[in-house]
Amino acid sequence: MNAKFRCNCPFTLALDIIGDRWMLIIVKQMLIEHKQTFKDFTESDESIATNILATKLKQLEGFEIIIKTKLPNNKKSNIYLLTERGLALTPLIVELGIWSNNHLRDLNPTFVNSKEMKLLRKNNKAEAAKVIEQKYREKLATTRYI
Repeated sequence: MNAKFRCNCPFTLALDIIGDRWMLIIVKQMLIEHKQTFKDFTESDESIATNILATKLKQLEGFEIIIKTKLPNNKKSNIYLLTERGLALTPLIVELGIWSNNHLRDLNPTFVNSKEMKLLRKNNKAEAAKVIEQKYREKLATTRYI
């Protein structure tokens, strides 16, 4: 992808790519919720519009954060998978979860109480990131998509 960036600042560059709210939501959905198909994303609680979803998936693919491939047993269906660059966003997703838990829980007391969130509440960032990434890799390995 031949992108133009505002400046050479590494923070600004990262935000130019993943600073849009949908970009990290899609990565989070793939990483934690194991969403892989266009339909999976459209059926999520976040209710992303299909035109926005299509654009964001193309951008994520262009930045090599995800890849688009076909199901081995159904060559008509596209699936989206995180690349190593995409998986490297796991610590950032964890940090956002910790910040949200610590500072926004009072605004939305119905927060998810998954195993990963319990680790985040204990401020065990490394373990939470490890569990999230390991679950993603296990799902990928057991489904044999690529």
